[in-house]
Amino acid sequence: MESNLQLVGAVDQGTSSTRFLVFNAKTAELLCYHQVEVEQLFPNEGWVEEDPMEILRTVYECIDATTSNLTQMKISTKCIKAIGITNQRETTVIWDKHTGKPLHNAIVWCDNRTQSTVEQLVAKTPNKSQDYLKKYCGLPISTYFSAVKIRWLLDNVPEVREAVNDGTALFGTVDTWLIWNMTGGASNGGQHVTDITNASRTMLCNIRSQEWDEELLKFFEIPMSVLPEIKSSAEHYGYMTESSLQGVSLCGCLGDQQAALVGQTCFSPGDAKNTYGTGCFLLQNTGKNPVMSRHGLLTTVAYKLGKDEPTYYALEGSIAVTGGLVRWLRDNLGIIKESSDIEDLARTVPGSGDVVFVPAFSGLYAPYWRSDARGTVCGITQWTTKAHIAYAALEAVCFQTREIIEAMQQDACDLEDDKAKMKRLQVDGGMTANHLLMQLQADILGCTVLRPSMPETTALGAAMAAGKACGIWSLDPGDLTSVTFERFEPTTFDERRFQKWKLAVQKSMGWHYGDNLESHQTEAENVS
Repeated sequence: MESNLQLVGAVDQGTSSTRFLVFNAKTAELLCYHQVEVEQLFPNEGWVEEDPMEILRTVYECIDATTSNLTQMKISTKCIKAIGITNQRETTVIWDKHTGKPLHNAIVWCDNRTQSTVEQLVAKTPNKSQDYLKKYCGLPISTYFSAVKIRWLLDNVPEVREAVNDGTALFGTVDTWLIWNMTGGASNGGQHVTDITNASRTMLCNIRSQEWDEELLKFFEIPMSVLPEIKSSAEHYGYMTESSLQGVSLCGCLGDQQAALVGQTCFSPGDAKNTYGTGCFLLQNTGKNPVMSRHGLLTTVAYKLGKDEPTYYALEGSIAVTGGLVRWLRDNLGIIKESSDIEDLARTVPGSGDVVFVPAFSGLYAPYWRSDARGTVCGITQWTTKAHIAYAALEAVCFQTREIIEAMQQDACDLEDDKAKMKRLQVDGGMTANHLLMQLQADILGCTVLRPSMPETTALGAAMAAGKACGIWSLDPGDLTSVTFERFEPTTFDERRFQKWKLAVQKSMGWHYGDNLESHQTEAENVS
Protein backbone atom coordinates (compact mmCIF):
# COMPACT_ATOMS: atom_id res chain seq x y z
CA MET A 1 0.00 0.00 0.00
CA GLU A 2 1.34 3.43 -1.01
CA SER A 3 2.38 5.39 2.08
CA ASN A 4 4.92 7.94 0.81
CA LEU A 5 2.51 10.40 -0.81
CA GLN A 6 1.72 13.72 0.81
CA LEU A 7 -2.00 14.31 0.55
CA VAL A 8 -4.38 16.99 1.79
CA GLY A 9 -8.09 16.54 2.40
CA ALA A 10 -10.72 19.23 1.90
CA VAL A 11 -14.22 19.45 3.33
CA ASP A 12 -16.41 21.41 0.91
CA GLN A 13 -19.67 22.10 2.74
CA GLY A 14 -21.96 23.95 0.34
CA THR A 15 -25.58 25.03 0.31
CA SER A 16 -26.88 21.99 -1.52
CA SER A 17 -24.26 19.31 -0.81
CA THR A 18 -21.25 18.25 1.23
CA ARG A 19 -18.09 16.75 -0.25
CA PHE A 20 -14.74 15.50 0.96
CA LEU A 21 -11.91 15.53 -1.57
CA VAL A 22 -8.30 14.37 -1.43
CA PHE A 23 -5.54 16.14 -3.37
CA ASN A 24 -1.88 15.39 -4.03
CA ALA A 25 0.02 18.27 -2.40
CA LYS A 26 2.80 18.15 -5.01
CA THR A 27 0.75 18.02 -8.21
CA ALA A 28 -2.69 19.35 -7.08
CA GLU A 29 -4.20 16.23 -8.65
CA LEU A 30 -7.63 15.24 -7.33
CA LEU A 31 -7.39 11.58 -6.31
CA CYS A 32 -10.90 10.82 -5.07
CA TYR A 33 -13.97 12.33 -3.44
CA HIS A 34 -17.46 11.58 -2.14
CA GLN A 35 -20.53 13.81 -2.24
CA VAL A 36 -23.84 13.79 -0.34
CA GLU A 37 -26.78 16.15 -0.87
CA VAL A 38 -27.99 18.27 2.04
CA GLU A 39 -31.73 18.75 2.47
CA GLN A 40 -32.98 22.32 2.44
CA LEU A 41 -36.00 23.13 4.58
CA PHE A 42 -38.59 25.79 3.70
CA PRO A 43 -40.84 26.19 6.76
CA ASN A 44 -42.37 29.45 5.50
CA GLU A 45 -42.29 31.51 2.33
CA GLY A 46 -38.84 33.05 1.94
CA TRP A 47 -37.36 30.98 4.77
CA VAL A 48 -34.45 28.63 4.04
CA GLU A 49 -33.05 26.38 6.75
CA GLU A 50 -30.79 23.36 7.14
CA ASP A 51 -30.31 20.95 10.03
CA PRO A 52 -26.83 21.55 11.55
CA MET A 53 -26.68 17.94 12.75
CA GLU A 54 -27.37 16.70 9.22
CA ILE A 55 -24.61 18.96 7.91
CA LEU A 56 -22.19 17.42 10.42
CA ARG A 57 -23.32 13.88 9.62
CA THR A 58 -22.80 14.42 5.89
CA VAL A 59 -19.24 15.63 6.55
CA TYR A 60 -18.35 12.46 8.45
CA GLU A 61 -20.13 10.30 5.86
CA CYS A 62 -18.12 11.91 3.06
CA ILE A 63 -14.83 11.56 4.95
CA ASP A 64 -15.40 7.88 5.68
CA ALA A 65 -16.53 7.09 2.11
CA THR A 66 -13.59 8.95 0.57
CA THR A 67 -10.99 7.32 2.81
CA SER A 68 -12.54 3.95 2.01
CA ASN A 69 -12.12 4.73 -1.69
CA LEU A 70 -8.53 5.77 -1.04
CA THR A 71 -7.84 2.43 0.64
CA GLN A 72 -9.30 0.60 -2.35
CA MET A 73 -6.81 2.56 -4.48
CA LYS A 74 -4.03 1.01 -2.33
CA ILE A 75 -3.20 4.39 -0.76
CA SER A 76 -2.86 4.63 3.02
CA THR A 77 -5.02 7.18 4.82
CA LYS A 78 -1.88 8.05 6.80
CA CYS A 79 -0.78 9.93 3.68
CA ILE A 80 -3.39 12.61 4.51
CA LYS A 81 -1.32 15.15 6.45
CA ALA A 82 -3.81 18.00 6.80
CA ILE A 83 -7.45 18.95 6.26
CA GLY A 84 -8.89 22.23 5.03
CA ILE A 85 -12.50 23.39 5.27
CA THR A 86 -14.46 25.56 2.87
CA ASN A 87 -18.07 26.40 3.52
CA GLN A 88 -21.25 28.21 2.57
CA ARG A 89 -20.80 31.63 4.11
CA GLU A 90 -23.13 33.73 6.32
CA THR A 91 -25.32 30.71 7.16
CA THR A 92 -25.90 31.02 10.89
CA VAL A 93 -25.80 28.35 13.59
CA ILE A 94 -26.33 28.86 17.33
CA TRP A 95 -25.85 25.95 19.72
CA ASP A 96 -25.50 25.05 23.41
CA LYS A 97 -21.84 24.75 24.39
CA HIS A 98 -22.59 22.19 27.11
CA THR A 99 -24.78 19.79 25.14
CA GLY A 100 -23.57 20.55 21.61
CA LYS A 101 -27.17 20.66 20.41
CA PRO A 102 -28.31 23.36 17.98
CA LEU A 103 -30.83 25.78 19.45
CA HIS A 104 -32.44 26.32 16.05
CA ASN A 105 -31.98 25.12 12.50
CA ALA A 106 -29.22 26.87 10.58
CA ILE A 107 -30.58 29.97 8.83
CA VAL A 108 -29.14 29.82 5.32
CA TRP A 109 -27.48 32.81 3.68
CA CYS A 110 -30.28 33.31 1.10
CA ASP A 111 -33.09 33.24 3.70
CA ASN A 112 -35.05 36.52 3.72
CA ARG A 113 -37.21 36.23 6.85
CA THR A 114 -35.21 39.10 8.35
CA GLN A 115 -36.56 41.84 6.07
CA SER A 116 -38.42 43.54 8.92
CA THR A 117 -35.28 43.25 11.07
CA VAL A 118 -33.31 44.99 8.32
CA GLU A 119 -35.88 47.80 8.18
CA GLN A 120 -35.68 48.27 11.96
CA LEU A 121 -31.88 48.32 11.88
CA VAL A 122 -31.75 50.81 9.00
CA ALA A 123 -34.18 53.03 10.93
CA LYS A 124 -31.67 53.05 13.84
CA THR A 125 -28.91 54.61 11.72
CA PRO A 126 -28.43 58.40 11.90
CA ASN A 127 -28.96 58.87 8.17
CA LYS A 128 -31.46 56.01 7.73
CA SER A 129 -29.04 54.40 5.30
CA GLN A 130 -28.52 50.75 4.41
CA ASP A 131 -24.84 51.61 3.87
CA TYR A 132 -24.21 53.25 7.25
CA LEU A 133 -22.05 50.39 8.58
CA LYS A 134 -19.96 49.90 5.42
CA LYS A 135 -17.23 52.13 6.86
CA TYR A 136 -16.73 49.52 9.59
CA CYS A 137 -17.40 46.19 7.90
CA GLY A 138 -17.60 46.86 4.15
CA LEU A 139 -21.16 45.49 3.95
CA PRO A 140 -24.68 46.95 3.63
CA ILE A 141 -27.38 46.13 6.17
CA SER A 142 -29.04 43.19 4.42
CA THR A 143 -30.87 39.94 5.06
CA TYR A 144 -27.75 38.26 3.60
CA PHE A 145 -25.37 38.63 6.54
CA SER A 146 -25.02 36.73 9.82
CA ALA A 147 -25.48 39.58 12.32
CA VAL A 148 -29.00 40.25 11.04
CA LYS A 149 -29.85 36.55 11.36
CA ILE A 150 -28.49 36.45 14.93
CA ARG A 151 -30.59 39.52 15.78
CA TRP A 152 -33.70 37.79 14.40
CA LEU A 153 -33.00 34.66 16.46
CA LEU A 154 -32.55 36.74 19.62
CA ASP A 155 -35.82 38.56 18.96
CA ASN A 156 -37.91 35.57 17.92
CA VAL A 157 -36.58 32.36 19.51
CA PRO A 158 -36.85 32.34 23.32
CA GLU A 159 -34.51 29.34 23.64
CA VAL A 160 -31.76 31.24 21.86
CA ARG A 161 -32.33 34.42 23.86
CA GLU A 162 -32.25 32.52 27.17
CA ALA A 163 -29.07 30.63 26.24
CA VAL A 164 -27.32 33.87 25.24
CA ASN A 165 -28.38 35.53 28.49
CA ASP A 166 -27.20 32.48 30.47
CA GLY A 167 -23.84 32.44 28.70
CA THR A 168 -24.32 28.94 27.29
CA ALA A 169 -24.81 29.85 23.62
CA LEU A 170 -22.17 29.77 20.92
CA PHE A 171 -22.50 31.30 17.46
CA GLY A 172 -20.76 30.23 14.32
CA THR A 173 -20.98 30.15 10.58
CA VAL A 174 -20.77 26.63 9.16
CA ASP A 175 -16.96 26.52 9.36
CA THR A 176 -17.07 27.26 13.09
CA TRP A 177 -19.78 24.67 13.72
CA LEU A 178 -17.74 22.02 11.91
CA ILE A 179 -14.37 22.86 13.48
CA TRP A 180 -15.87 22.95 16.98
CA ASN A 181 -17.40 19.50 16.52
CA MET A 182 -14.51 17.93 14.60
CA THR A 183 -11.97 19.03 17.24
CA GLY A 184 -13.86 17.63 20.20
CA GLY A 185 -17.20 19.37 20.59
CA ALA A 186 -18.84 19.64 24.00
CA SER A 187 -17.17 16.57 25.49
CA ASN A 188 -13.59 17.01 24.37
CA GLY A 189 -12.65 20.68 24.19
CA GLY A 190 -13.86 21.67 20.73
CA GLN A 191 -12.13 24.76 19.36
CA HIS A 192 -14.50 27.71 18.91
CA VAL A 193 -12.76 29.50 16.03
CA THR A 194 -13.41 30.98 12.61
CA ASP A 195 -11.15 32.34 9.90
CA ILE A 196 -10.97 35.96 8.83
CA THR A 197 -12.75 35.39 5.50
CA ASN A 198 -15.82 34.00 7.21
CA ALA A 199 -15.66 36.58 10.01
CA SER A 200 -15.67 39.34 7.41
CA ARG A 201 -19.12 38.17 6.24
CA THR A 202 -20.89 38.54 9.58
CA MET A 203 -21.17 42.38 9.76
CA LEU A 204 -19.52 42.14 13.18
CA CYS A 205 -15.87 42.19 12.09
CA ASN A 206 -13.98 45.41 11.44
CA ILE A 207 -12.66 45.11 7.89
CA ARG A 208 -9.44 46.98 8.73
CA SER A 209 -8.51 45.75 12.23
CA GLN A 210 -9.80 42.23 11.42
CA GLU A 211 -11.22 41.95 14.92
CA TRP A 212 -14.73 41.88 16.33
CA ASP A 213 -15.83 45.52 16.48
CA GLU A 214 -17.33 46.97 19.67
CA GLU A 215 -19.39 49.53 17.74
CA LEU A 216 -20.91 46.86 15.52
CA LEU A 217 -21.65 44.59 18.48
CA LYS A 218 -23.32 47.50 20.24
CA PHE A 219 -25.37 48.38 17.16
CA PHE A 220 -26.70 44.82 16.76
CA GLU A 221 -26.88 44.23 20.54
CA ILE A 222 -24.94 40.98 20.28
CA PRO A 223 -22.59 39.98 23.14
CA MET A 224 -18.92 39.23 22.43
CA SER A 225 -19.22 36.03 24.49
CA VAL A 226 -21.03 34.11 21.73
CA LEU A 227 -18.43 34.83 19.06
CA PRO A 228 -15.55 32.55 17.99
CA GLU A 229 -11.89 33.53 17.98
CA ILE A 230 -10.75 34.92 14.61
CA LYS A 231 -7.78 33.11 13.05
CA SER A 232 -5.97 33.31 9.73
CA SER A 233 -7.00 31.08 6.84
CA ALA A 234 -3.92 28.84 7.13
CA GLU A 235 -2.88 27.76 10.63
CA HIS A 236 -3.46 24.88 13.03
CA TYR A 237 -6.94 25.02 14.60
CA GLY A 238 -7.03 21.60 16.26
CA TYR A 239 -6.86 17.87 15.61
CA MET A 240 -9.62 15.62 14.32
CA THR A 241 -11.08 13.65 17.22
CA GLU A 242 -13.44 11.36 15.30
CA SER A 243 -13.77 9.52 11.97
CA SER A 244 -11.15 7.59 10.06
CA LEU A 245 -8.85 10.62 10.12
CA GLN A 246 -8.57 11.00 13.88
CA GLY A 247 -5.42 12.92 14.82
CA VAL A 248 -5.05 14.77 11.50
CA SER A 249 -4.60 18.56 11.77
CA LEU A 250 -7.42 20.87 10.74
CA CYS A 251 -5.34 23.79 9.50
CA GLY A 252 -7.01 25.51 6.56
CA CYS A 253 -10.28 27.44 6.39
CA LEU A 254 -11.79 29.79 3.81
CA GLY A 255 -15.31 30.82 2.92
CA ASP A 256 -16.26 29.08 -0.30
CA GLN A 257 -15.89 32.06 -2.61
CA GLN A 258 -12.54 33.09 -1.16
CA ALA A 259 -11.41 29.46 -1.43
CA ALA A 260 -12.25 29.52 -5.14
CA LEU A 261 -10.21 32.72 -5.51
CA VAL A 262 -7.21 30.92 -3.96
CA GLY A 263 -7.87 27.74 -5.96
CA GLN A 264 -7.87 29.80 -9.16
CA THR A 265 -4.51 31.31 -7.99
CA CYS A 266 -5.89 34.85 -8.17
CA PHE A 267 -3.04 36.17 -6.06
CA SER A 268 -2.38 39.44 -7.92
CA PRO A 269 -4.45 42.63 -7.64
CA GLY A 270 -6.91 42.73 -10.53
CA ASP A 271 -7.26 38.94 -10.79
CA ALA A 272 -10.92 37.89 -10.77
CA LYS A 273 -13.00 34.71 -10.75
CA ASN A 274 -16.70 33.92 -10.91
CA THR A 275 -18.19 30.88 -9.18
CA TYR A 276 -21.48 29.51 -10.54
CA GLY A 277 -23.21 27.56 -7.78
CA THR A 278 -26.53 27.95 -5.98
CA GLY A 279 -25.77 31.64 -6.23
CA CYS A 280 -23.11 33.40 -8.27
CA PHE A 281 -20.15 35.17 -6.71
CA LEU A 282 -17.61 37.28 -8.55
CA LEU A 283 -14.51 38.29 -6.59
CA GLN A 284 -11.68 40.55 -7.70
CA ASN A 285 -8.42 40.74 -5.74
CA THR A 286 -7.78 44.37 -4.76
CA GLY A 287 -4.50 43.85 -2.90
CA LYS A 288 -3.55 44.69 0.68
CA ASN A 289 -5.95 47.61 1.15
CA PRO A 290 -9.74 47.41 1.33
CA VAL A 291 -11.55 49.26 -1.47
CA MET A 292 -14.97 50.69 -0.63
CA SER A 293 -17.30 50.32 -3.57
CA ARG A 294 -19.49 53.18 -4.74
CA HIS A 295 -21.42 50.95 -7.12
CA GLY A 296 -23.15 48.31 -5.00
CA LEU A 297 -20.31 45.82 -4.45
CA LEU A 298 -19.10 44.35 -1.16
CA THR A 299 -15.71 44.86 0.43
CA THR A 300 -14.46 41.60 1.88
CA VAL A 301 -11.32 39.81 3.03
CA ALA A 302 -9.93 37.64 0.24
CA TYR A 303 -7.46 35.58 2.31
CA LYS A 304 -4.77 35.67 4.97
CA LEU A 305 -2.66 32.58 4.36
CA GLY A 306 -0.85 32.37 7.70
CA LYS A 307 -0.71 34.12 11.08
CA ASP A 308 2.16 36.34 10.00
CA GLU A 309 1.14 36.73 6.36
CA PRO A 310 -0.48 39.90 4.96
CA THR A 311 -4.22 40.16 4.50
CA TYR A 312 -5.52 40.55 0.96
CA TYR A 313 -8.90 42.09 0.18
CA ALA A 314 -11.44 41.74 -2.61
CA LEU A 315 -14.44 43.42 -4.13
CA GLU A 316 -17.35 41.01 -4.44
CA GLY A 317 -20.53 40.94 -6.41
CA SER A 318 -23.04 38.50 -4.92
CA ILE A 319 -25.99 37.10 -6.86
CA ALA A 320 -28.57 35.19 -4.84
CA VAL A 321 -30.07 32.86 -7.45
CA THR A 322 -28.29 31.18 -10.38
CA GLY A 323 -27.95 27.42 -9.97
CA GLY A 324 -30.85 27.72 -7.54
CA LEU A 325 -32.97 28.84 -10.49
CA VAL A 326 -32.22 25.63 -12.38
CA ARG A 327 -33.08 23.65 -9.27
CA TRP A 328 -36.38 25.58 -9.04
CA LEU A 329 -37.21 24.78 -12.66
CA ARG A 330 -36.56 21.11 -11.86
CA ASP A 331 -38.24 20.79 -8.45
CA ASN A 332 -41.03 23.39 -8.54
CA LEU A 333 -42.06 23.49 -12.21
CA GLY A 334 -40.88 20.05 -13.27
CA ILE A 335 -39.82 21.19 -16.74
CA ILE A 336 -36.57 19.19 -16.43
CA LYS A 337 -35.84 15.92 -14.64
CA GLU A 338 -32.17 16.58 -13.88
CA SER A 339 -30.40 19.92 -13.52
CA SER A 340 -28.07 18.97 -16.35
CA ASP A 341 -31.08 18.65 -18.72
CA ILE A 342 -31.45 22.43 -18.96
CA GLU A 343 -28.73 22.75 -21.61
CA ASP A 344 -30.31 20.25 -23.99
CA LEU A 345 -33.74 21.83 -23.48
CA ALA A 346 -32.44 25.36 -24.10
CA ARG A 347 -30.62 24.24 -27.25
CA THR A 348 -33.92 23.25 -28.87
CA VAL A 349 -34.65 26.95 -29.50
CA PRO A 350 -32.45 29.65 -31.08
CA GLY A 351 -33.03 32.06 -28.20
CA SER A 352 -35.38 33.04 -25.42
CA GLY A 353 -38.07 34.31 -27.78
CA ASP A 354 -37.98 37.75 -26.10
CA VAL A 355 -38.61 36.20 -22.66
CA VAL A 356 -36.62 37.75 -19.78
CA PHE A 357 -36.46 35.97 -16.42
CA VAL A 358 -35.37 37.95 -13.33
CA PRO A 359 -34.88 35.31 -10.57
CA ALA A 360 -35.23 37.66 -7.60
CA PHE A 361 -36.66 34.92 -5.38
CA SER A 362 -35.14 36.47 -2.25
CA GLY A 363 -34.71 40.00 -3.55
CA LEU A 364 -31.88 41.39 -5.63
CA TYR A 365 -28.33 41.33 -4.29
CA ALA A 366 -25.46 43.24 -5.94
CA PRO A 367 -25.45 45.81 -7.35
CA TYR A 368 -29.05 46.76 -6.40
CA TRP A 369 -29.55 45.43 -2.84
CA ARG A 370 -33.32 45.53 -3.15
CA SER A 371 -34.99 43.08 -0.80
CA ASP A 372 -38.43 44.17 -2.06
CA ALA A 373 -37.78 42.68 -5.51
CA ARG A 374 -39.31 39.36 -6.48
CA GLY A 375 -38.97 36.89 -9.33
CA THR A 376 -40.36 38.25 -12.58
CA VAL A 377 -40.84 36.79 -16.07
CA CYS A 378 -41.47 39.31 -18.85
CA GLY A 379 -42.20 38.91 -22.54
CA ILE A 380 -44.33 35.74 -22.48
CA THR A 381 -46.57 35.15 -25.49
CA GLN A 382 -48.81 32.26 -26.54
CA TRP A 383 -45.79 30.87 -28.44
CA THR A 384 -43.57 30.72 -25.36
CA THR A 385 -42.46 27.18 -24.46
CA LYS A 386 -40.56 25.65 -21.59
CA ALA A 387 -37.46 25.75 -23.82
CA HIS A 388 -37.69 29.55 -24.02
CA ILE A 389 -38.00 29.69 -20.21
CA ALA A 390 -34.92 27.49 -19.89
CA TYR A 391 -32.94 29.67 -22.30
CA ALA A 392 -34.02 32.83 -20.45
CA ALA A 393 -32.92 31.26 -17.17
CA LEU A 394 -29.40 30.73 -18.53
CA GLU A 395 -29.34 34.27 -19.91
CA ALA A 396 -30.38 35.58 -16.47
CA VAL A 397 -27.22 34.09 -14.94
CA CYS A 398 -25.10 35.85 -17.57
CA PHE A 399 -26.90 39.18 -17.40
CA GLN A 400 -26.49 39.32 -13.61
CA THR A 401 -22.77 38.57 -13.97
CA ARG A 402 -22.41 41.37 -16.52
CA GLU A 403 -24.00 43.85 -14.11
CA ILE A 404 -21.46 42.87 -11.44
CA ILE A 405 -18.52 43.27 -13.83
CA GLU A 406 -19.77 46.65 -14.98
CA ALA A 407 -19.97 47.79 -11.34
CA MET A 408 -16.39 46.57 -10.78
CA GLN A 409 -15.23 48.48 -13.83
CA GLN A 410 -16.93 51.63 -12.56
CA ASP A 411 -15.19 51.27 -9.19
CA ALA A 412 -11.87 50.70 -10.94
CA CYS A 413 -12.41 53.81 -13.09
CA ASP A 414 -13.15 55.84 -9.95
CA LEU A 415 -9.76 54.73 -8.63
CA GLU A 416 -8.10 55.40 -12.01
CA ASP A 417 -7.10 51.74 -12.07
CA ASP A 418 -5.66 50.55 -15.37
CA LYS A 419 -7.28 47.13 -14.84
CA ALA A 420 -10.77 48.58 -15.30
CA LYS A 421 -11.37 46.74 -18.56
CA MET A 422 -11.73 43.02 -17.93
CA LYS A 423 -10.34 41.05 -20.87
CA ARG A 424 -10.99 37.59 -19.47
CA LEU A 425 -12.97 35.92 -16.72
CA GLN A 426 -11.91 32.75 -14.87
CA VAL A 427 -14.88 30.62 -13.88
CA ASP A 428 -15.64 27.61 -11.71
CA GLY A 429 -18.55 25.87 -10.01
CA GLY A 430 -21.05 23.22 -11.01
CA MET A 431 -22.87 25.28 -13.63
CA THR A 432 -19.69 25.76 -15.70
CA ALA A 433 -20.20 22.23 -17.08
CA ASN A 434 -22.95 23.80 -19.19
CA HIS A 435 -21.28 24.67 -22.52
CA LEU A 436 -24.18 26.82 -23.70
CA LEU A 437 -24.06 28.87 -20.49
CA MET A 438 -20.33 29.50 -20.87
CA GLN A 439 -20.70 30.59 -24.50
CA LEU A 440 -23.61 32.86 -23.61
CA GLN A 441 -21.48 34.35 -20.84
CA ALA A 442 -18.62 35.11 -23.23
CA ASP A 443 -21.05 36.64 -25.75
CA ILE A 444 -22.88 38.80 -23.19
CA LEU A 445 -19.64 40.01 -21.57
CA GLY A 446 -17.75 40.45 -24.81
CA CYS A 447 -14.66 38.85 -23.25
CA THR A 448 -12.94 35.47 -23.07
CA VAL A 449 -14.24 33.01 -20.46
CA LEU A 450 -11.70 30.52 -19.10
CA ARG A 451 -12.95 27.25 -17.62
CA PRO A 452 -10.28 25.23 -15.76
CA SER A 453 -9.66 21.60 -16.64
CA MET A 454 -9.93 20.76 -12.92
CA PRO A 455 -13.29 22.20 -11.83
CA GLU A 456 -12.95 21.63 -8.08
CA THR A 457 -11.21 24.93 -7.43
CA THR A 458 -13.17 25.75 -4.25
CA ALA A 459 -12.04 22.58 -2.49
CA LEU A 460 -8.58 23.00 -4.02
CA GLY A 461 -8.28 26.43 -2.38
CA ALA A 462 -9.05 24.97 1.05
CA ALA A 463 -6.53 22.17 0.46
CA MET A 464 -3.88 24.70 -0.62
CA ALA A 465 -4.40 26.71 2.58
CA ALA A 466 -4.13 23.59 4.77
CA GLY A 467 -1.13 22.29 2.84
CA LYS A 468 0.65 25.62 3.20
CA ALA A 469 -0.06 25.68 6.95
CA CYS A 470 1.60 22.30 7.46
CA GLY A 471 4.48 23.06 5.11
CA ILE A 472 3.77 20.60 2.29
CA TRP A 473 2.17 22.87 -0.34
CA SER A 474 4.10 25.73 -1.91
CA LEU A 475 2.14 28.77 -3.08
CA ASP A 476 5.13 30.43 -4.73
CA PRO A 477 4.08 31.31 -8.29
CA GLY A 478 6.97 29.35 -9.78
CA ASP A 479 5.99 26.21 -7.89
CA LEU A 480 2.29 26.23 -8.67
CA THR A 481 1.16 23.46 -10.96
CA SER A 482 -0.03 24.78 -14.30
CA VAL A 483 -3.76 24.35 -14.82
CA THR A 484 -5.09 24.17 -18.37
CA PHE A 485 -8.20 26.08 -19.41
CA GLU A 486 -10.89 25.69 -22.02
CA ARG A 487 -11.52 29.01 -23.74
CA PHE A 488 -14.90 30.41 -24.76
CA GLU A 489 -14.46 33.36 -27.12
CA PRO A 490 -17.19 35.97 -27.59
CA THR A 491 -19.26 35.98 -30.77
CA THR A 492 -22.10 38.34 -31.67
CA PHE A 493 -24.62 39.63 -29.15
CA ASP A 494 -27.64 41.91 -29.59
CA GLU A 495 -27.28 44.65 -26.95
CA ARG A 496 -31.02 45.20 -27.01
CA ARG A 497 -31.35 41.97 -25.03
CA PHE A 498 -29.37 43.51 -22.17
CA GLN A 499 -31.50 46.65 -22.28
CA LYS A 500 -34.62 44.50 -21.96
CA TRP A 501 -32.98 42.76 -19.00
CA LYS A 502 -32.48 46.15 -17.31
CA LEU A 503 -36.12 47.02 -17.95
CA ALA A 504 -37.29 43.70 -16.47
CA VAL A 505 -35.12 44.26 -13.38
CA GLN A 506 -36.91 47.55 -12.76
CA LYS A 507 -40.27 45.81 -13.07
CA SER A 508 -39.22 43.23 -10.45
CA MET A 509 -38.82 45.88 -7.76
CA GLY A 510 -41.44 46.89 -5.21
CA TRP A 511 -43.31 43.57 -5.13
CA HIS A 512 -42.64 42.72 -1.48
CA TYR A 513 -43.49 45.62 0.77
CA GLY A 514 -43.54 44.06 4.24
CA ASP A 515 -45.21 46.35 6.73
CA ASN A 516 -44.85 49.57 4.76
CA LEU A 517 -46.69 49.52 1.44
CA GLU A 518 -46.65 53.28 0.88
CA SER A 519 -42.87 53.72 1.21
CA HIS A 520 -42.17 50.79 -1.06
CA GLN A 521 -44.58 52.06 -3.71
CA THR A 522 -42.79 55.41 -3.65
CA GLU A 523 -39.40 53.70 -3.84
CA ALA A 524 -40.46 51.58 -6.79
CA GLU A 525 -41.83 54.65 -8.61
CA ASN A 526 -38.51 56.45 -8.07
CA VAL A 527 -36.64 53.62 -9.81
CA SER A 528 -38.36 54.36 -13.09
